[in-house]
Amino acid sequence: MEKKDWKKMVLGLVSVSTVLLAACGGGEETTETDAKDGESTTLKIDVDPRYSEYVNEIIPAFEEEHSVTIEISERDMFEGIEALPLDGPADIGSDILIAPYDRVGVLGQQGHLAEVTLPDDGRYDELDQRQVTLEDKIYGAPFVIESLVLYYNKDLLEQAPETFEDLEKMSEDDQYAFENEEGTNTAFLANWTTAYQYIGLLSGYGGYVFGEDGTDPTDIGLNSPKSVEGISYIANWYQDVWPQGMLDATSSENFMNELFTSGKTAAVINGPWGASGYEDAGVNYGVSTIPTLPNGAEYEPFAGGVAWAVSKYSKNPELAQEWLDYVTNAENSETLYEVTSEIPANQEARSVASESGNELTKAVIEQFDSAVPMPNIPEMSEVWTGAETLIFDAASGNKTPQQAADDAVQLIEENIAQKYQK
Repeated sequence: MEKKDWKKMVLGLVSVSTVLLAACGGGEETTETDAKDGESTTLKIDVDPRYSEYVNEIIPAFEEEHSVTIEISERDMFEGIEALPLDGPADIGSDILIAPYDRVGVLGQQGHLAEVTLPDDGRYDELDQRQVTLEDKIYGAPFVIESLVLYYNKDLLEQAPETFEDLEKMSEDDQYAFENEEGTNTAFLANWTTAYQYIGLLSGYGGYVFGEDGTDPTDIGLNSPKSVEGISYIANWYQDVWPQGMLDATSSENFMNELFTSGKTAAVINGPWGASGYEDAGVNYGVSTIPTLPNGAEYEPFAGGVAWAVSKYSKNPELAQEWLDYVTNAENSETLYEVTSEIPANQEARSVASESGNELTKAVIEQFDSAVPMPNIPEMSEVWTGAETLIFDAASGNKTPQQAADDAVQLIEENIAQKYQK
């Protein structure tokens, strides 16, 4: 997935780009969900453009098996999500759509997604199922997984750093001294100005966003002692090592990538979306899991990705369920990886992908094992905005790490109380 797609996933931005495509087919054999008396059933599916080639490749077999016609609406998945509450009741929406994991539970709770079932064939583990479950109700079928990883320049490092102590030692090397600011170093960089990037470090220290596995918005843990320990560690990097440009939330990611692609930074934390830019720049990069933290624990980033979901307003829920089972089975999930290089949620296909020899694929899959599900309750949206300046406040010296965390939590609590009072 490209960098811009994940930014939209985290921030919930909407882009506009709609192209209608149609693919038709037929067959004589039918199942319970097939058209009756020879009539053709139409199933409308929203598909994000990056999955169009894959979906169009597997459509014919489904159409033939079920004697149906698939109508594809190719548009950004966030456009489909935003349109659902209006298009669904007006009977002009699609039957099926794609949504990031943190939006699935929200849309289901709001009554826009139908409950679905997941096949009991081992294609998903507990973490996969938690991604699409809210209050014991399943609202989607896991499709793709993502996670933050560590990229490193193979021309500068013989092997990937294994611990944050290794990163700290690298940052004492004058080779990576930032020439524009004396006393600073860019050997290792991470965009910790954004919550999506830094919460994995806080989780590794024992912190958390919401209690009860991310389902209790009355228990916010971003200012817990363990979270503050992690925030303090992050602040030290900004105050003692990195240039001032790393604290500018609007440009820090570009700053980091520019230095990495120019050979002035040896290692960075980023997601799969960063790979294409590094390839285009000709960086001889390797990929590994994120080094272990100073406390010896694993970095625990959010478990990202997207799922297929069924509109609550669909007139074809049984056929839609058949599509979810079909599009995420092992065979089709292996095709997904072959066509898009995105890592399937299907466990069998994921295992096959891990043996492909691709470093990025292997690192994401391994890192995903230590990932935690992103809370998929509506209140999570208040965390993105409420914690937006937490690291800046702590790292700039405007506030102590505890004060910065306390103020962020207070803002989140106030916004939740205002918007979600029951």
